[in-house]
Amino acid sequence: MTASQPSVVFLMYHELALAGRSLVESEPGYVRYVLDAAEFEWQMRAIHDSGFRGVAVSQALEFPSRSVAITFDDGCETDLLSAAPLLEQLGFGATFYVVAGWIGKPGFLSAAQVRELHDAGFEIGCHSMTHPYLSDLDEPGLYREIREAKDTLEQMLGHPVKHFSCPGGRSDERAVAMAKNAGFETIATSVPRANRSLTNPFSLGRVAIKRGLSADGFQDICVGRALWKIELSGDLRDAAKRVLGNRTYDRLRSLILGK
Repeated sequence: MTASQPSVVFLMYHELALAGRSLVESEPGYVRYVLDAAEFEWQMRAIHDSGFRGVAVSQALEFPSRSVAITFDDGCETDLLSAAPLLEQLGFGATFYVVAGWIGKPGFLSAAQVRELHDAGFEIGCHSMTHPYLSDLDEPGLYREIREAKDTLEQMLGHPVKHFSCPGGRSDERAVAMAKNAGFETIATSVPRANRSLTNPFSLGRVAIKRGLSADGFQDICVGRALWKIELSGDLRDAAKRVLGNRTYDRLRSLILGK
């Protein structure tokens, strides 16, 4: 891997699949974002062996050279059981965006485990209270999913939670305003682009890592090569969501992926 610009790509992961352990969800649209633990390991070792390092969001915003940001959404228990030990072994940082209302549910981190991640030096971010699409909510709903979720995590950790990621990557100006008022410093989206010093911190790009990605494809993502192709696909999906609405789009997507 070689760095060509002063930019950092943010990688987005979800649950990791472990032998003998059930996933928290079996819906095809979810499973395509679930990597086997071994697949995640070779990706992290590829970063390390190429002279890059994995960093948390706060570190990434300093735009260190030869770095990628490692982020996880949802707060699955495999964050602690599988991802964290490997990241510690490699000397990598990461940000774990936790859904506050899912803490303690089967397959998700308990409050004690969230604190354990934090105490191990990993950054805890917020991924809402119950994971709805923010663009579908009214003002009280946005307050609950953004402000109350932040308060819940901060009371649990006794530490500020500075970074927010949008469920499903879907947001709007009202959600951004609510996040700013709540005291968040950044919002991470699902727009697959590299971030630079001039990037709006309330519209940070991230690249969702799906299972079955080739070594060359992963390398291209980490250095920000040809992300426009992924972004174009995302633009087409976003246009479909706007036309169909979130619920109809998700139903059609599930039907297609299920086949």
